[in-house]
Amino acid sequence: MRKSFRTYKRLQAFSLAEVLVALTIGAMVLVAVLGIYGRAERSATAVTETLNSSRLVYEVLQLLAEDLDRIITTNSATKITLENKIDAQGYQTARLIIRKSIYDGANRDREFEKIIWQASYDYDGDTGALILYRSHSGIALEDKLLDEQKERWQRELFVPICSGVTFFKVRAGKADSLQDDWTSSSLPAGIVVTLSFAEPFKTVTGELDVPDSQKFTRTIAVDRTRKIQFEIVEKEDKGKTGGEEKTDGEEKTD
Repeated sequence: MRKSFRTYKRLQAFSLAEVLVALTIGAMVLVAVLGIYGRAERSATAVTETLNSSRLVYEVLQLLAEDLDRIITTNSATKITLENKIDAQGYQTARLIIRKSIYDGANRDREFEKIIWQASYDYDGDTGALILYRSHSGIALEDKLLDEQKERWQRELFVPICSGVTFFKVRAGKADSLQDDWTSSSLPAGIVVTLSFAEPFKTVTGELDVPDSQKFTRTIAVDRTRKIQFEIVEKEDKGKTGGEEKTDGEEKTD
């Protein structure tokens, strides 16, 4: 009688330690990938927010520059008034008034156009920051900022330009200095406007400020049509040779 023997092959399997090691390595790789993705997403968000915030700042500063360019002339009847202050909440705010007058037939001073830019705290909203306003009034009815012209009773109203402003400062340039207040009848050489929407921080004096890197500043020339002082340099006379001038009827001798 022959005996038959059956051969049993043992199945190979992962041990508990190997499974735990594999899970640990997989988790570490997943955490690393998610970390890289999170940093990339935060960087992209930061870049997008920076571009959006700077775009809004540039648009506002451009509107203010257009107001100055349109209303300012060499006429002495044009006047600029500005002041800066710290409001009750500690924000840096400013008020800029651009006023142009004309004289009628009776030689009376009439307000032809007046534009006011100012920032005030948003008491009704939930932004906890400033709102930048603009007002346009005077005889000049055209206002390029609005799609439809305002009625007469609306011309003294302040139109909100943007909210969330955390820093607004306007200074007048004169010679090599900048002044926070300007009440002179003469026009300054330029206007320096600083605007920011960045998160403010409280200084040691209790005022609110923003990092200098988050402040956007634009210098606007008040009178771009002013005459440029220059000197005409005469060209050297072609009749001069060897340092001596040769006149008509005179022969050059050796």
